[in-house]
Amino acid sequence: MTNQFRKKPVVVEAVQFLAETEQEMLEHLDGCPGWHMQGGDGNGIVIPTLEGEMIASPGDWIIRGVKGEYYPCKPDIFVATYELVIADEERVQDEVSHV
Repeated sequence: MTNQFRKKPVVVEAVQFLAETEQEMLEHLDGCPGWHMQGGDGNGIVIPTLEGEMIASPGDWIIRGVKGEYYPCKPDIFVATYELVIADEERVQDEVSHV
């Protein structure tokens, strides 16, 4: 007999790899030793993960997990798996000012 399991809710930090988020992404990766740009052309980021090196492509999300580990996640999987918990204060203030 098989059982069904539900993933426990966890909160992670993530930044989407886009040209306009480059500075935020670099700050996010500051705690990830060994990451580097793939080929230096900005078309990929090599991230050391618990499973080995993985490549984040533009549009992918770079997640810092519950144990401080980093890994890339494709946008469709990210949207299906995660929801926004708390927007950063600047975004919240911006949204409030537009209401």
